[in-house]
Amino acid sequence: MPGVLYGGGEDPLAFQVDARDLRLALAHAGAVLDLSIEGGGGSPVVLKELVRHPVTGETIHVDLLRVRLDQAIHATVVVELIGADNSPGVKEGGVLEQVTREVTIEALPTDIPDSIAYDVSEAVIGDTVTLEALAMPSEVTLIDEPDTVLITLTPPRLQVEEEPEIEEETELVGEGEAPPEGEAAPEAEGGGESAGEGERESE
Repeated sequence: MPGVLYGGGEDPLAFQVDARDLRLALAHAGAVLDLSIEGGGGSPVVLKELVRHPVTGETIHVDLLRVRLDQAIHATVVVELIGADNSPGVKEGGVLEQVTREVTIEALPTDIPDSIAYDVSEAVIGDTVTLEALAMPSEVTLIDEPDTVLITLTPPRLQVEEEPEIEEETELVGEGEAPPEGEAAPEAEGGGESAGEGERESE
């Protein structure tokens, strides 16, 4: 698999690595790797970017970044929700939505966590939680705005069923209604002619 190594005040360096070895090395998202390229010495690196195939999802390219173990860097970490099945709001049919799935943090390369966990087991319908509620490790600093929405728990979505039969019955009833006030009812066919004949006979 092709890759490029950046940073450290040096020029970018292209390399190739066995796909299986890379997958095992990146099993932990925040892991610091000791990269050794043929013809050069080893250096600590972290994952900068992983490019996946849009259809198969397989990794097709990797970018790594040289780091110093005594210098903090910015990194992206996944936020994992735990306890959703025990949430009173979820049990009542509420819709739990994770608005923010990743956060940007600052930490030493060796202190970058694999993920940040947030417990939603006490969440109720109507709750809106921001990143301020995340419990960050002491050696980790959150870079994103603390008022960014993390999760929402909204009421269940009600589905209104149409009742075509009732509407049809209403239309049928409307056909037999009396004419509006002030309008004469239509005369029966031939009614006017019969009345005229009766007047002539009485004369």
